[in-house]
Amino acid sequence: MNDTEGRGAGAPAKDDTRTRLIAMGSSALMEGFALIGFETWPEAGEDDVEQVLAELVRRRRRALIFLEPRLARCGGAMLQKVRNQGGRIVITEVPPLQAPGEYHPEVEDLVVSLLGSGALEESA
Repeated sequence: MNDTEGRGAGAPAKDDTRTRLIAMGSSALMEGFALIGFETWPEAGEDDVEQVLAELVRRRRRALIFLEPRLARCGGAMLQKVRNQGGRIVITEVPPLQAPGEYHPEVEDLVVSLLGSGALEESA
């Protein structure tokens, strides 16, 4: 583990005014986030996401969180609460390294439902 990992020695500094930069997902993807200074959670599970979000809410912390789709779409109670509240915690998806071309963000479905299937097609 490196010193920016979420588990163990990489606990965030005591400065509660700084925005926490957190990434959760596959080990390979987390290596890149660790290089740019993110607190990383390699091979995180749904329980890890819920635990981190609960702590952030309880401590009223600001955070930018990147999740792989399997975590971003897990449907946990804290995840839904944070997304519905907005504000201090911003959560976004990052495509998985194994299949970036097959990745389709949830917002894509929303755009299609509002504007029709042609809304995302490239014009020639």
